[in-house]
Amino acid sequence: MTEPSADLNTQSSMATRIRNLVVVLAAIALSVALFLGLQTQNPSTSLSELAETSIPLEVALENEKPTFMEFYANWCLSCQSMVPDMVALRESYGEQVNFVMLNVDNTKWLPEMDTYRVDGIPHFVFLDRQGEAIAETIGELPKPILQDKLDALVAGVPIPDAGNMGNVSSLESGSGSEVPRVSDPRSHGSQVIINN
Repeated sequence: MTEPSADLNTQSSMATRIRNLVVVLAAIALSVALFLGLQTQNPSTSLSELAETSIPLEVALENEKPTFMEFYANWCLSCQSMVPDMVALRESYGEQVNFVMLNVDNTKWLPEMDTYRVDGIPHFVFLDRQGEAIAETIGELPKPILQDKLDALVAGVPIPDAGNMGNVSSLESGSGSEVPRVSDPRSHGSQVIINN
């Protein structure tokens, strides 16, 4: 009677090994799938990363493509909240339009800030193929509105609703703007601007 009992123990041991092997293989497969799934997700891009990969202004002014220029700052919450839309817009229009980003905290851009009278951010300037400013808009804007503006820029027609204004961060005094402000310089939302 020892033989049937040994056969049962061997069969039971073999079934346990097979079950354990299946569990281990399933765990490995799930781990690999999870790892690959996380690797293929679009990583969230930061404002700094977006700026680092933008077209340099000098290149944009010489390559005869229309340009969408953004004045921004890393501390600007409106600028930060627009990053996912800006990434998507760059993916859609990047072959047809230069995307240029100028950080208002970099004194290198003071002449451009003065030229375009940047006193709140985000501040967008639309330049035609010759590098001439054809429209400006200030503030956080929804993606569909920016798409309409970029479609017009690419088509070479007037920019719709140029000059409209969304949520804005004003700049600190002495940043190249001559317009005095009556609000907290780092506030977001509506502000009172006194024009002299």
